[in-house]
Amino acid sequence: MNRIKEVIKEQGFTITSLAGKLGIARESLSRMIVSPSYPTLEKISNALNVPIWQLFVSPVEVTGEGELTALIQHKGDFYKASTIEELEQIVAGIKDKAN
Repeated sequence: MNRIKEVIKEQGFTITSLAGKLGIARESLSRMIVSPSYPTLEKISNALNVPIWQLFVSPVEVTGEGELTALIQHKGDFYKASTIEELEQIVAGIKDKAN
């Protein structure tokens, strides 16, 4: 669901070099990338000097009037929707988990 590895490469880093910049082991960063918490996303985005949303959506995707890009965080899980239908499916899934 995220594009953290892609952004790391775009910014000229490797996972190893970014882990060094963050002061953590490469293995730890690799695990964190799979299911990042909000504080982890903040640390990564700050280290890469990009807004958090770019860790999920390419700036190229954020174009055009009337298009939808929704980033949803619910109880530590992150979701991305590009259409109303996807957004409705995400909301329905969250409601199902709550029941």
